[in-house]
Amino acid sequence: MKMWMMAAILICGVSLVGCGNKKAKEEPKETQVENTPVEVKVPDAVACAATVEDYLVNVIGKNYAEAEHCIPCPMIISTNDVNKDDILMWGDFWVFNYNVAGDTLKTVSGGNHPGLMHLKKTDMGFEVTGFDAVEDGAGNMESAKRIFGDNFDAFWELNSNQEKREDVRLHFIADYVKKHNLPVKMVQDYGWPAVALPE
Repeated sequence: MKMWMMAAILICGVSLVGCGNKKAKEEPKETQVENTPVEVKVPDAVACAATVEDYLVNVIGKNYAEAEHCIPCPMIISTNDVNKDDILMWGDFWVFNYNVAGDTLKTVSGGNHPGLMHLKKTDMGFEVTGFDAVEDGAGNMESAKRIFGDNFDAFWELNSNQEKREDVRLHFIADYVKKHNLPVKMVQDYGWPAVALPE
């Protein structure tokens, strides 16, 4: 699973239609086309995901011990964007802080924050307006079922599958490393051997 943050480019074509009036003897006038920049539109789903990542880094990530790099890992379960004033995004949201040591990212801190993000569309894009987090401790399962509702089975399948979660995390890290041109090939959690990042 790869995180794709590519913009969709909307190209508008201009069609010139000639008039079939035989009585018209006027020479066709030259049509001048202004050089206007091509409009680049980012799909709402991509923009929402980027907003959630920013929230994980700048709000949730700040609660952990600081490091050189904060890498979000939002595993989106489902999205409901019918109401642009309250876009709902259910997910198993992770965030990790790392320091670079040679060719390895070493985990400093981080954790898991499953729940429901509330977003709103604004003139500037999107913003997170609230976060319903699954409770820790005794109320964990009950709150997860309440928050995820019909999406609970999909959430639980992902959350309880450590191998799948780790694969997703490694791909998020690899994408981050490429995007920021880091000289890194491995990632290492405290007390565990270093693991090679996917190509």
